[in-house]
Amino acid sequence: MNHRNMEKSTYSIITGTGNYTPTQSVKNEDFLKNNFFEASGEPIDKDNESIIQKFSEITTITERLHVTDDLVTSDIAAIAAQRAIESAGIDKEELDYIIVAHNFGDIKAGSNRTDIVPSLAARVKFKLAVENPYCVAYDLPFGCPGWLQALIQADYYIKSGDAKKILVIGADVLSRVSDPHDRDSMIYADGAGATVVEAKDSSEPIGVLAHKTRSDTLEYSKMLYMGKSNNPDFAKPDDLFLKMNGRRLYQYALENVPQAIQACLQKADIDLKDVKKVLIHQANGKMDEAILKRLYRLYKMREVPELTMPMIISWMGNSSVATIPTLLDMLRKGELESHNLSTGDIIVFASVGAGMNINAMAYKI
Repeated sequence: MNHRNMEKSTYSIITGTGNYTPTQSVKNEDFLKNNFFEASGEPIDKDNESIIQKFSEITTITERLHVTDDLVTSDIAAIAAQRAIESAGIDKEELDYIIVAHNFGDIKAGSNRTDIVPSLAARVKFKLAVENPYCVAYDLPFGCPGWLQALIQADYYIKSGDAKKILVIGADVLSRVSDPHDRDSMIYADGAGATVVEAKDSSEPIGVLAHKTRSDTLEYSKMLYMGKSNNPDFAKPDDLFLKMNGRRLYQYALENVPQAIQACLQKADIDLKDVKKVLIHQANGKMDEAILKRLYRLYKMREVPELTMPMIISWMGNSSVATIPTLLDMLRKGELESHNLSTGDIIVFASVGAGMNINAMAYKI
C-alpha cells in the first residue's frame, strides 16, 4: 500500500493565553455623584440617573474594572504575559518577539501624562527578566484593534520563517485618560490580555487562516482625539483627555465591520455558517449585537445562531486592546458559562477603533 506524504506548511497557532483582570469594580451608580457637561462646556440638562440609565441601555454596561493606584499599564501587561507563558509551557528565553499593543503608555495614578520611554514592550521584557538580546521588543499603537493587528504582524513573522515563538500583548489603562465630566467616561475600563503564538507545520490549515485590515483615515481620523475636559473649570489648561464622536463611530462600525469580516472569510474560503464563534472587540454591547446581525444578513441569514458571540462588556467595560485577548483567555479556560471551544472550531476575531481602523481574522482551533 502506497502512502503519499502531504506537503506541510507553517501556520501560526495560539498555544497560551493569559489576562489581568483589575480588582476595582466601578458600578454605574458610582457615577451619580459626577457633574456631566456637554462638549460645549454647558452642564447637561438632565439628572444623572437619567443619563446613566440611557447609557446602560445603549451600551449594556453596568460596571467596569479599574486598576489600583499602584499599577500602570506595563505592570498588568507583564502579569498577563507571564500567565500566557505559563499557559503555553514555553521557555521565555525562546521568544523571538514581544509585541505590546497599547495606546496611552504608562500613566501614574493622579496624572494623565503618558510615559512611553522606554517602550512598554521593553519594560515588559525587563519585568519578565528575559535575557535573550535577540528577543525583539516593540510597541504597536493602533487604537482598540491593536492587539489583533499585533497578532497579524506575528503571523507574518512566523510565515516568513523569521520567528517561531512570539508574545502578543494588549494592555491599556483608560481610567486615567478619561474625563470625569464626560458621560463617555463611563465606557472606559482597564485590563490586559496576552497570547503566545507559535509556528506549527501542518498538512491541513490550522491557526491563523486569513486576515483583513483597513484604515479609513481621510474621513474618520478625527473621530477619536485628545481634548480638554468638558468642564471648563476642571483640570489644568494643558491637560488632555480621551474624546470621541460616538454617534459617527457607531455608524462607521455598523457600515464597515461586517464587510471587513466577510472579506476576511472570503479570503480564507470559509462560509459564515461554518464559524463557531465571533470574538468582537467589546466596544459597546448594543453596537456589537447590531454588527453581528448585519454580518449574518450579508449571508442571507436572518437569525444569528445562539451563543455565537460571547460578551463580557456588561461587567468589565471597554478596555480597548485588552478586550479580545481577555475574552479569548476566559473562553479557553472555560470561564464563560455555556461557551466552549473544541479542536477544529473556526472562530473570527474582529475589532474597530481609533475612529478609523478595522481588522478581522479567521482562526481554526
